[in-house]
Amino acid sequence: MKKGLALVLAAAMAAGTMTGCSGGGSTGKAAVGNTETADTAAEAAEGGETAQTEPVSYEVTEPITITWWHALEDQYSDTVEKVVEDFNNSQDLITVQAEYVGSYSDVNEALVAAHAAGNGLPAITVANTPYVAEYGAGGLTEDLTPYIEASGYDIEDFGDGMIAASQYDGKQVSLPFLISTQILFYNKDLVDAEGITLPTTWEEMDTFMQEGTVKGADGTTERYATIIPGWDQWYFETFYLNQGVNIINDDQVTTDLDSETAVSIAAKLKEWCDNGYTYWTGTADDASSNMRSNFISGNALSVVHTTSLYDTYVDQCDFEVGMAWLPGGETKNQEIGGCVLLIPAKNDQATKNAAWQFMQYLCSKDVNMTWAEGTGYMPTRKSVLETEEGQAFLEQKPAFQAIFDNLDLINPRIQHSAWSQLSNIWKNAMAEMILEDGDVQDSMEQMALEINDILSDS
Repeated sequence: MKKGLALVLAAAMAAGTMTGCSGGGSTGKAAVGNTETADTAAEAAEGGETAQTEPVSYEVTEPITITWWHALEDQYSDTVEKVVEDFNNSQDLITVQAEYVGSYSDVNEALVAAHAAGNGLPAITVANTPYVAEYGAGGLTEDLTPYIEASGYDIEDFGDGMIAASQYDGKQVSLPFLISTQILFYNKDLVDAEGITLPTTWEEMDTFMQEGTVKGADGTTERYATIIPGWDQWYFETFYLNQGVNIINDDQVTTDLDSETAVSIAAKLKEWCDNGYTYWTGTADDASSNMRSNFISGNALSVVHTTSLYDTYVDQCDFEVGMAWLPGGETKNQEIGGCVLLIPAKNDQATKNAAWQFMQYLCSKDVNMTWAEGTGYMPTRKSVLETEEGQAFLEQKPAFQAIFDNLDLINPRIQHSAWSQLSNIWKNAMAEMILEDGDVQDSMEQMALEINDILSDS
C-alpha cells in the first residue's frame, strides 16, 4: 500500500539525522545557537546539573545570501524582480536570489527531495495551501510562532481563515502569501446584451446552462455556458461542500463522496457535459491553456478558474471580464487558494533568520498591495482593505467587489496528511467517469473505497 507524503517526510526526517543540513544558500552564521555547545552539555552532565540552553536570537548580524523558491510564471517576472530588488536595496546584510522552480507540484517535488537529502533546500519557499498539513506532519516546516512573538509581528491582520490555512496542529508553520479563491469569470458584454442571469445557487445552474449555451443547426455546441476544470478538484470541490458532502468525515478515515448527495452532484455534472452545455477539461497538461483560449475566443460564456488570473484574462480578452461568486447550496462558502510562505526546518539558524526578515517584507502591507496590483491575487491584509490604497484598488479592478463582499466566506482548505493522494484519486475518477462515459454510481462507490483505503492508511 502506498503511504502518504507525511510518512515519506517522517522517513526523511529520520534519515536527515544522519546527513548534513542545508544552509539554503547561506554565507552567514547564527547569531546565537539554539542549543548549548557539547562541552557545556558534558560539564553539566558531570556535575549532575540540568543543562541550560541559550535563547535563540532571530536577528541577522552578518552578510548572508539566501534563495527564494517561487512558482510565479513569466507574466509576474517584473513584479518578482521589483520586489526582490527593493528588498535587497532596503538593507545591507541580506541578499535574496529568486528562483523560479515551476508549478506548485514542481515546487513540492523539489522541496520533498531536498528535505530527504538534507541539502539543497531554499531559505524560503512558496507552497500551495493544501500541502501545509503534510509538511507540518512531516516536520518539514519551521514553527514560526516564536519568530512572530519575538518580533511582535501582527499575524491577526490576516483574518481567521487565512491564519488557519497556514497553521498545523496549532502552530503557525507558514504565512499567507499570494491568496486566491475560486471564481466564475464571465463575458460581461454578452451576459448584459443577452440578459442572462448568473446563477447564485446550484438549483439555478440548469437554467444558466441552457440560456448560456449556443448550438448550431446540427446540434453541436458553438458556445459553452461554462467550462469546468478537471485538472484540480479544487475547482469543483465547493459544489460538493456547499451541499453538505463531507470530503473527509469527522472520523478522518472515511469519505462521504459515495453518498446520495455526492452521487447526484456528479451525475448532474456529467449530464451537463453530455448535453453539450459544458465540457470537462480532464487532467492533461494543456487543459488550462485550452480552457483559457476558448473563453478568450468567445467559445465559452464563462469559465470556473482562480481569481489570480484576473489580470491575465483582462489583458487578453477584447470584452469586459466580470467575476461572480460560484453558485452555492446550503452554504455558499469557497476556499483559499494560492500559496503560503514557509521556512524549511533543516536550515541553519542564520539562514532561518534571514528568511524570516524577507518573509515579513513579502507579506507586509505595502508589498501586499504591490502583489495585488501587479498580479490577479487578492489583498490579504484586513487593514489594507480599509486604506485609500485598498479603495483605489477596487476602483482599478471593480470586478473584485464580488470577492470583497464575500471575504468572510473564504475558508481554509481541507487539511489532511493524505490530501494529495485523495485529490488525485478524486479528479482522476471524475475524468474517467465523464470523459469515458462511466457509470456514475459505480464510479463514485469505487472511488470512495480507494479514498477510504488511503485515509485509513495515513
